[in-house]
Order: sequence, then structure tokens, then C-alpha cells
Amino acid sequence: MKQKKPWGGRFTKQTASSVESFTESVSFDWRLYQYDIEGSIAHATMLAKCKLITEKEKDAIVKGLKEILAEIEAEKFEFKKSLEDVHMNIESALIERIGEAGKKLHTARSRNDQVALDLRLWTRNQTRETIGLLAALQKEFVRKGKAVFGLIMPGFTHLQHAQPVLVSHYLLAYVEMLERDKTRLQDCLARLNKSPLGACALAGTTLPTDPAFTAKLLDFDGVYENSMDAVSDRDFCVEYAFCLSLVAVHLSRLCEEWIIWCNDEVKFIEISDAYCTGSSIMPQKKNPDVLELIRGKCGRAFGHLTSLLTLLKGLPLSYNRDMQEDKMAIFDASDTVQTSLSVLTELVANTNFHGERMMLACEKGFIDATALAEYLVKKGVPFRMAHEIVGKIVRECIRVQCRLMDLRLESFKAFSSVIEKDVYKVLGVENCIKNYKSHGSTAPGFVKKRIAYWEKKLSKG
Repeated sequence: MKQKKPWGGRFTKQTASSVESFTESVSFDWRLYQYDIEGSIAHATMLAKCKLITEKEKDAIVKGLKEILAEIEAEKFEFKKSLEDVHMNIESALIERIGEAGKKLHTARSRNDQVALDLRLWTRNQTRETIGLLAALQKEFVRKGKAVFGLIMPGFTHLQHAQPVLVSHYLLAYVEMLERDKTRLQDCLARLNKSPLGACALAGTTLPTDPAFTAKLLDFDGVYENSMDAVSDRDFCVEYAFCLSLVAVHLSRLCEEWIIWCNDEVKFIEISDAYCTGSSIMPQKKNPDVLELIRGKCGRAFGHLTSLLTLLKGLPLSYNRDMQEDKMAIFDASDTVQTSLSVLTELVANTNFHGERMMLACEKGFIDATALAEYLVKKGVPFRMAHEIVGKIVRECIRVQCRLMDLRLESFKAFSSVIEKDVYKVLGVENCIKNYKSHGSTAPGFVKKRIAYWEKKLSKG
């Protein structure tokens, strides 16, 4: 015998089994159980305050909901697809336990504002978790940056050797990137932290309720101002999905670099065997599969963002059943990025930098050429002229197959009479690093201060 639907009074026929299977969402929205129960307890407390149920009824509802929560967490609760969703599963179980009082829980509430509430509570929690995971990765970059302080690597533009930088400076670039991700998520939190509960189906209720009281119990900053918007708004899902997508972009960029860097032709880094895999046919292989998968999962995050945007773009006000599809997208987007953050933090902690290989790479590409141009500027040569002069000097070094610092002073003077013996104090990667002065640069003193700054900031949580 099929269970009675909460909306069954209007209908003369049982729902077709194919429709039940097609429309159920409990197979994935069961994840909202904690937030559904939390919201229901707050709602029951409000109903009692407003004299819509008795204190005794409220106590029975709260007790029953807490028992259901304990059973779910102990994996002793059966979610039934015939009851459609997590909300009806919990309500049905509650009514079975406490009888008539359970039937009063849905007073002044619709599944429309109920699911909007549950999803906001879930997204708020997941946003905070993602911020915590970002901070953990930042801490690992800072720790690693401090450990390798002094190592020099070639910085790249267009994937070509450009100028020398400290490895610590490179790592701190990702700390800055991830900080922007955190602030975006914090902004997202500020906008989503308004309670929709009390909007009911779309128009509110004729009953004397107190939505502000419920919002306070659930630690929201405020309450909806328009009941139609309250039940149809999914901006917070899209915004969270966008933030996750940009986090995924940043992780993918790092992964792309490190995949290249652990190649035998480059070998800037060595990833622990525990975070690599092998080949089924080539016994010598050590593959950076974790990095490749994180890079690949970036596209998955993008797909979920696109799915949510497409889902909403044609929906009229207010609630439409299409919105059931928002959960699979946002659940998986969050899981995907959070697991990527977690495993990448471990991988970074278990990766070593090959200082000698990086220093050897710095000998290629004349990456001290800009320092030579700036030397000429200090001697009074206009920058555009200095640029041209150094270009010609580089061409000469290519011809004779030597580094800039190996060129004799007489050869330098053939290109510019202002070049003196002190030119050798600016040439070579170590001199370049030592001579950087500008704010935000890879100057050792500045990088050391930024490491200290981030250590202090991240220690505060």
C-alpha cells in the first residue's frame, strides 16, 4: 500500500510509480537532514511563542526531532523514496512517533520556504568549511615558503624565462590568490545569511508568526523582505558555485605548473611517492595523477555553475519544481572543490623543491637582462635606449655563447660608454635578487616580512 501524500486531498488517483521514481529527491537531498531538523526545531519554538501550538506540543516535537536526528547519524533511519524528499521523510517519522502534535509542525510553513531555509543553512556551513580549507592550504604555502627561503627560481612570462624570483615569493603569490577566494566567500556569506522561513509557499501567511524570532534562533543576520523572492532566490547557490569555480581555477593553475615542474626535463620539484601513481605497463613511471585530477575537476566545477545559471535563467516567480535540480549541482561542486583543497594541502606538504635544478635553469634565458637595463637607467640612459642596448648585448652573448656576467668590460663598452666595472654587481641571479627594492617585489627583506605577516594573520583563524 502506497503512503498517503501530504497533498493527496485534491487527488483521486495514486501517483504512478514512474512519476514517484522520477520526482523523488531524497536520494540526494537526505544530506539536508541536519538543517531540516534544526530549522524545524526553530520553527516549532516560534509556533509555541506565538501560541499557535502549546509548549507541551513543542516539547514533544523537539524531543521527537532530536531522536530522529540521533537515528540518522547512527545510520538507523530509513529514508523512503515514496515520501519524495528529506522533509517529508522526517515529518512522516515525527508524526508516527508523537501523533497529532507532529501534524502541527507544518503550520505556517511550506516546503518552499522550508527547502530554501535548509539549503541556505547547508550552504552557509559549507562556505565556512571551504574558507577553513583555503586557510589550511595558505598555511602550508607559508610554511613551505619559510622552509625554502633563499632558493631562487626563474620567473616566467609566456612560459619563457623572464626574471629571477625567490621560490618563497612564488608560493606567496598563491597565498594572495587564495585570500581573495576567502574574501569572496565571506561576501557570499553576508548575502546568503537571511532567513526565508515564514514566507510559506510564496505569499506569506494569515497566521500571527514571528519570522524574525526564528531567524535569530538560527543565527541569521536578518529576515526576507519579500516572500516571493524568499522562496525563489537561489542567487546564493550560484554565487557559492562561482566562488568554488574560481577556487578551482587557482588550484588548476598551480597543478598545471607543478605537472610541468616534476617532468624529468625540468625537475624543479619532487612529489612524494605517496601522492603519485604508476603505470600499468611502464614500470619506471611516476605520474602526478593527483595534480592532473584536480586540474580535470576544475571543468566539473564550471559545469555545475553553468547548470545552475541555465536552471534559473527561464524560471518565472516564484517556486518551480525545476529548483529541485539545484542540489545535485551545488552538492557536487562543493564536494569536488573541498576534496581538491584537502588533498592538495597534503601534496604541497609532501613536495620538495630542487634548488640546484632551479638555479641551473636560472642560467638560461639571460634573466638578468632587465637588471642590466635598469643599471643603464641609473647611469642616465633613457629606458627605451637602455632596452635597445641590452637587446644588442644579449644578441652578442648568444653569438659568442656566454652569459651576460661572462662578457668582458671592453665588450660592454662597445655598446655603451657609461658601463663601468660596477656592472658586475648587478649581473647574475643572486645579485638581481639582492638588488630588488620595490614594494611587493621578490626582494628578500620584503618577502621575509610577508611570510611573517601571513603567519600572524593565519594564526588568528
